[in-house]
Amino acid sequence: MQILFITSNRLGDAVLSTGLLGALIERHPEARLTIACGALPAPLFATTPNVDRVLPLVKRPWAGHWLELWRAAVGRRWDLVVDLRASVIAWTLRAGQRRVLDTGKSSARVHRVRQLSDLLELAQPAAPRLWIDADCRARAEELVPEPGVVCLGPTANWGGKRWPAEHFAELGRRLQRPVAVVGAEGEREMAAPLLDSLPAEGRIDLVGSEELPVLAACLARMALYVGNDSGLMHLAAAAGAPTLGLFGPSRHEHYAPWGEACAFVRTPESYEQLVEVPGFDHRNQRSLMTSLGVDAVEAKAREMLA
Repeated sequence: MQILFITSNRLGDAVLSTGLLGALIERHPEARLTIACGALPAPLFATTPNVDRVLPLVKRPWAGHWLELWRAAVGRRWDLVVDLRASVIAWTLRAGQRRVLDTGKSSARVHRVRQLSDLLELAQPAAPRLWIDADCRARAEELVPEPGVVCLGPTANWGGKRWPAEHFAELGRRLQRPVAVVGAEGEREMAAPLLDSLPAEGRIDLVGSEELPVLAACLARMALYVGNDSGLMHLAAAAGAPTLGLFGPSRHEHYAPWGEACAFVRTPESYEQLVEVPGFDHRNQRSLMTSLGVDAVEAKAREMLA
């Protein structure tokens, strides 16, 4: 059985789709998988069971990346195409079955994990999962050798979602534990204010220094992850770290970290009060998270650590 699985370019959405992928593998253990995804999350899928190919979708002018995917896939008859991008690709390939996500339903206040699980009519939501190999775990043991580390994720793809660096620094001081700071490649400037405010002793710098699967293995070793609504927040939750997500101008109903060991806190203002107001401009990078106090985050973090 041949399955084509088309998932997101974005790290967070790609991670959230891993639960659905795992459910497919369990339902069809004999199947061979081809996974198309963004270049950033692609390394996470390399160790997925039964994977023949991972096809990174690198954006090209005039949607050329979709043409590249079509050329790579058109020569084969697929038993099942699962398309979470609602692209034309799913309808132009020879396929026995197609499951295409209705992206129009995303406006409903349903968590993304539930929305994806409904695509396969699963009885229970399929929790995101990661397949981390022994080499990545061994490297993580070198980078995070001791237990009890709190990981802080100060980055996000939009300034409005970023809790102020000084708030993160104050939280780190109050928790009185070794602190790791995490960020993706290219986010060092964003994370620098927090890194500079923490004492070098006991600080673990994981900003852009390791491949994504190693970073996931490091997150799995954390006592707690506290971070903005971002792909790294979802990576931490999927890796099994107790994860506290910080929300303001994004919907926790859709994107709160998923898992029994996960929670969120948000600004006193609702999403609508922050975003659906006259004069709102998404291009503005000013933080809309300043009203979320350190006390509220610390209280929830201590509850989770206990």
